[in-house]
Amino acid sequence: MAENDYVIRVLDAPGLIDGAAWNALLALQDADGGLNPFMRHEYLSAMHNSGSATPATGWTPRFFTLWHGDELAGACALYLKDHSYGEYVFDHAWANAYHQHGLAYYPKALVAPPFTPVPGPRLLARDAATRALLVQALVAWCGDEGLSSLHLLFTSDADVAACEEAGLMLRHNVQFHWTNVAPTLVTSCASGGALPLSSQEGANFPGGGPSENFAPERRTDGNPRPFRDFDEFLMSLSQDKRKKIRQERRKVADAGVSFRWSLGSDIRSADWDFFYRCYERTYYEHGNAPYLSRDFFRRMQQDMPENWLLFVAERDGTPIATSLIAVSAGPVAPTLPTACGSLPPGGAELARGGPSLRSTGAAGQIDTGPQARIAYGRYWGATERVDCLHFEACYYQPLQWCIQHGYQRFEGGAQGEHKMARALLPVKTTSAHWLAHPAFADAVERFLEREGEGISGYMDELERRNPFRQAGGA
Repeated sequence: MAENDYVIRVLDAPGLIDGAAWNALLALQDADGGLNPFMRHEYLSAMHNSGSATPATGWTPRFFTLWHGDELAGACALYLKDHSYGEYVFDHAWANAYHQHGLAYYPKALVAPPFTPVPGPRLLARDAATRALLVQALVAWCGDEGLSSLHLLFTSDADVAACEEAGLMLRHNVQFHWTNVAPTLVTSCASGGALPLSSQEGANFPGGGPSENFAPERRTDGNPRPFRDFDEFLMSLSQDKRKKIRQERRKVADAGVSFRWSLGSDIRSADWDFFYRCYERTYYEHGNAPYLSRDFFRRMQQDMPENWLLFVAERDGTPIATSLIAVSAGPVAPTLPTACGSLPPGGAELARGGPSLRSTGAAGQIDTGPQARIAYGRYWGATERVDCLHFEACYYQPLQWCIQHGYQRFEGGAQGEHKMARALLPVKTTSAHWLAHPAFADAVERFLEREGEGISGYMDELERRNPFRQAGGA
């Protein structure tokens, strides 16, 4: 398709784009037709309509669309920014350098969902050729508008390829993600068997014993096998990490704290209200106003409830903390052997040192079909201080839930080396950048080369601190 067959329309509100057309284009970015929840039209519209991401808060929408006749062939959520807050890819030093040389860095163009450091598609396009045209059109438009720069944050692999081909500079950062893959100790014993880690507790191979290494255990279809339960997950970790997690979970249980979870439409309005109290308190305790308004979460409850999972911590029947997790699909069919996904009271996990867990409502059962099952750690807060409650609410409860429901991945959000001790491993993320000023573009490119070398070294260092059991380890 020739470039002049397309028409570019830049719109100043997401509501001016048909939601069904946007989401259909978004579905094309996933081979299985899944919808990244943070790029859904409903999510972006809620950001705008709730007053969370508007010109008044420094986010001026300029939704960039590419049309072929009446067909929406390409699109992206572009914002003009007059600050760099709420982005999680930090360019304040670049802005300061511009200012010191008497140049204006703001407004700049940003392509990403507001306040959401989650990797995913940013350039929605019906094919690779259209995506390439979309990048070219974005750069040309930014130049025509006299903007200092263009930034695409937490991009997908397809976006990275298109941006690199267009000459944009790439910048890397590190997040921490957990993967639901049960490792196996593979030995060269005469039997040739591979023993699951759950059967290896206490096994020792002294010098002269069989050679050994760890690899994902495979199912009969050749795909890696997920963990059977939280205990098996713990057994995959090194002894010190297992001990630490059990100690942390026991502290929360001994404090009399239990958890319940609700999914989708089963999250009650009162729980949403309590969640927002906790969320708001977390920001105020750090001296900041919350980015998102209560109305934003009211719209999430109304427009895309199937994408939210809420954990509520209670003591003596009173809620004291919450964590809100996004999930990649909604409630469909039961997958657990116990009703509503609840653990038996006082069951195995409590015996292992974790608080009890129960679900509320009928939507506790979910099946996402063929698409990847991903959970995303997003928000947390508490009204009382309990030692290790943050780890329980934000990591152990969600990981336990992911194992129970067959979720392949849990993304822990921005930053945080402490997540490695909870088996969230380092993952490199990528953003793409264009600067209009040639001299500054050259300086930033040299900076990114040095920074990239540092990130590679950091990743290597983190790999050496792998929390999982090593060959010959307990």
